[in-house]
Amino acid sequence: MAPPSLTVLNQESQVQTLNPTIIPGLPNDLAAIILIFVPYSHHSRLKSICKSWKLFFSSKTIISLRQKHLPPATLSPLLCIFPQDPLIASPYLFDPRNLAWSPLPPMPCNPHVYGLCNFTSICIGPHLYVLGGSLFDTRSFPLDYPCPSSSAFRFDFVSFSWETLSPMINPRGSFACAATPNSDKILVAGGGSRHTLFGAAGSRMSSVEMYDIGKDEWVPLDGLPRFRAGCVGFFVGNGEDREFWVMGGYGESRTVSGVFPVDQYYRDVAVMEMKNGGKWRELGDMWEEGERWKLGKIVVVDDGPSDAPAVFMLDRGDIFRYKMASNSWIKETSLPRKTSDESSVGFVALDGELHVMTHLNGAKSKECQRLRQQKRSATILIQIYHPMKKLWRSVTTKPPFQHPLDFKTAIMCTVRL
Repeated sequence: MAPPSLTVLNQESQVQTLNPTIIPGLPNDLAAIILIFVPYSHHSRLKSICKSWKLFFSSKTIISLRQKHLPPATLSPLLCIFPQDPLIASPYLFDPRNLAWSPLPPMPCNPHVYGLCNFTSICIGPHLYVLGGSLFDTRSFPLDYPCPSSSAFRFDFVSFSWETLSPMINPRGSFACAATPNSDKILVAGGGSRHTLFGAAGSRMSSVEMYDIGKDEWVPLDGLPRFRAGCVGFFVGNGEDREFWVMGGYGESRTVSGVFPVDQYYRDVAVMEMKNGGKWRELGDMWEEGERWKLGKIVVVDDGPSDAPAVFMLDRGDIFRYKMASNSWIKETSLPRKTSDESSVGFVALDGELHVMTHLNGAKSKECQRLRQQKRSATILIQIYHPMKKLWRSVTTKPPFQHPLDFKTAIMCTVRL
């Protein structure tokens, strides 16, 4: 295997030999350095300028050149949004710095399944992973009963194509998932078969497994202390002291009047100690009875040299910060602009900032929203909060979707190229 320096030199020599010329009057290597400063979200539209630009922006060397020559501060963090079933609808990359949208190709289609939702997407390096989910399978009975998926897909930003990976040992959707820091491994925990079309149905599970990217194989680990679905997970600590934390979710359900199923949401935290062979321990409740009925939307912000990341929750228009020492939530701030439909809100962390995404017409009545369903997607308002500076700012963008984006069902993850 060639050393990294030799590999980069070979890539630059490939750029120099591109024919025709990238920019008239300039050597191809110098023209390549100029063009890599163009944000990645604009690359797809620049491919139509001319043949040489299409060859350059489609080459496998551009990401390596950006990593070598561009300082980290200039690499825009991107947001990957799956507006609908990725088997039939293309996901999009959104650049919040440049307010640009770029489509990705749909995942490999399976003619026997449809309605994929509640899957998890995670980005590691130049690869985007789509794991699990809940869907309908025409080969199962009854046909209108959703089932969990064990499928795993990976999108390569270098080759701009999808590939199918080894399936998970246990099919699951609505599960906790996190990438092990500084390691080519992905850990998943809990989950079930719930579909977005059914409010309080589906199975629950406690199994845990880890994916080895290099070997393309799944390995089972000790399961959660109890069934848990709809939960979130993240890593805390470094080295041998690393732990995998799983928060919230729901387990058993009860019925109201013996007819309507209602979930019983968890208020505690389960922690896996990676150095002890993956043994679990349980923490107490994160809030008192009556304070809230379930965990809100969670994002994790890496605090850099700190072993513990900053964990934030969006709940009813307020943002809370998690205190690990006391296992409690402390109010951090409130949204400057409230929304009428608090459930249809996107909450993501990008470049150390918290992004709250709502429709600009969110204050209008639900009847007006229903009348607009057949129209083109509405403008999105993004309220951005900087936890270190304690400051808010906001931007608006017009998404390219044909229908309004439903944040209740849309899947989002951060990407840095």
